Amino acid sequence: MKEQFMRAAIRLSLVKMRANHGGPFGAVVVRRGKIVARGWNQVASTNDPTAHAEVTAIRAACQKLKTFKLDDCELYTSCEPCPMCLAAIYWARFKKVYYANTRRDAAKIQFDDALIYREVARPVARRLIPMQQLLRPQALKVFAEWQAKADKISY
Repeated sequence: MKEQFMRAAIRLSLVKMRANHGGPFGAVVVRRGKIVARGWNQVASTNDPTAHAEVTAIRAACQKLKTFKLDDCELYTSCEPCPMCLAAIYWARFKKVYYANTRRDAAKIQFDDALIYREVARPVARRLIPMQQLLRPQALKVFAEWQAKADKISY
C-alpha cells in the first residue's frame, strides 16, 4: 500500500508539472488506508510562494476532514519536505511522512533549501533578511488576553 500511495504522489507531481501548475512536486494525505486529499506545487500558477505540494495537500485534507489536526493521517510526498513544509507537517501533527526524492536531489535541479535551513538556525540578528522587534508590550497584551480566554481552542 505504501508504494501505491507514493506512486500517486509522484504521478501527481508529473501530471501537474506537465500542465504548468508549478514545480515537480506532489503529495497525498492518507487516512485509514485511503487518500483523503491531494496537493501539488502551485507556486507559479497561483503566485503564492507558500503553495507547495505538502501545504496544498494539508489545506485540502483539513478542509475535507474539518479539522486542523491530522494526527491520524500519513503524508506521502514526492520530495523531502522543505523547511516551510516540514513546519506545516509538525503543526498538522502527522503520524508519519514518506518521501521519495531527497532535498539534495531537489538542489540539483535548482530547488535548494539549504539557505533556509541555515537561516532558521541563525540568531535573528545574524539573518540575511533584517528583522527588527517593534511594540512588544502592546503585542504581549494580546497574548495575555489569549491566555485568559476561557473559550479558546488550543492547538
